[in-house]
Amino acid sequence: MDDNFADERVIERLLGESATWAFVGLGDDPHRTAYEQARLLQMRGKRIIPVHPAARTVLDEPGYASLAEVPAKVDVVGVYRRSEYAGQAVDEAIAVGAGAVWLPLGVIDEAAAQRALDAGLDVVMNRCPAVEWALRRGD
Repeated sequence: MDDNFADERVIERLLGESATWAFVGLGDDPHRTAYEQARLLQMRGKRIIPVHPAARTVLDEPGYASLAEVPAKVDVVGVYRRSEYAGQAVDEAIAVGAGAVWLPLGVIDEAAAQRALDAGLDVVMNRCPAVEWALRRGD
């Protein structure tokens, strides 16, 4: 995998400067990775926006069925779907003008990541926000 998708400066900037993260695939199951990651970032001051076809409220934030329905500016779109569905979420992130996409561990779609880079979005792929936060913040 290309290191363009794990640039340390981009990771640092997204963790430190972003305010709003939309989590594609975030449902209300506290045992799922998306829930754990969203909760962690929320505890660290980020606004999280659940994006899931069920559009449920999660972590006290109203959910939306798609990125297109989110009324707020999104700094980072976390793609918590299997790799075969990641490209669609990345394309939606590009379409709504998100600032970045973050594909966590095991979610790999290099063609979609390249489309996002070509569209001017920052991209992180195959990295865990919790691990990256701990590496930089010491917690």
